[in-house]
Amino acid sequence: MFQRLREDIRCVFERDPAARNAWEVLTCYPGLHAVLLHRLSHRLWRWRLKWLARLLSHLGRWLTGIEIHPAAVIGRRFFIDHGMGVVIGETAEIGDDCTLYHGVTLGGTTWNKGKRHPTLGNDVVVGAGAKVLGPITVGDGARVGSNAVVMRDVPPGATAVGIPARIVTRQPDAEQRREAFAARIGFDAYGTRADMPDPVAKAMRSLFDHVHAMDRQMEVIFCALKRMGVELKEVTLPHLEDAGVCDEDREAVEPDAGEVKK
Repeated sequence: MFQRLREDIRCVFERDPAARNAWEVLTCYPGLHAVLLHRLSHRLWRWRLKWLARLLSHLGRWLTGIEIHPAAVIGRRFFIDHGMGVVIGETAEIGDDCTLYHGVTLGGTTWNKGKRHPTLGNDVVVGAGAKVLGPITVGDGARVGSNAVVMRDVPPGATAVGIPARIVTRQPDAEQRREAFAARIGFDAYGTRADMPDPVAKAMRSLFDHVHAMDRQMEVIFCALKRMGVELKEVTLPHLEDAGVCDEDREAVEPDAGEVKK
């Protein structure tokens, strides 16, 4: 029991930079209080003392603002940050090292008995105000963006954002190239992160891809015209990758693009 408590306190320090000491965490964190009360109520539920379990769960809701059904199965090092308004349904299952923020609902979409609430894998993060509904599975390491409404399975390691939620994939090589190009032209997507994208950031990335491809093609055409003896006024542009395609000792970006038939 004390080992689990130490794990819970340690995970708060790992995920909340505002935590100062163990005594503060133990006495002033409603998310921790809700988890501790749930463990007791869950044990009572398994002992078939269901009314007592529900009463303790109701008391925990009144004290913390967090409602966790006693039958819900929760893994180790579970952290609820802020916590107010969190609802976790009866048949919900949560793996190890998961984090939920305030206003999260792990709810059902039917009145039928049986499995009707979500299953969260290990190391899942659900952002503030998100709703994860139905007997779906959120895979290990997945992220659910703030205020998203998720009603379909989320693959492991994926990010779900929006209403209804859609899966956002990330291509590391393309992202690095976009970030480098954005830095060269002086654009900084302030407040956006690759693992928590939004539609505006996605549109900007697509625009960068398009402009980058046009600039490369224009440079190839410019170099080909210079080789033909056409006098062109040079304009100073931001340095791009593959710059210097006019140098004799380097091949053009597109091997056949520099060959112009007379």
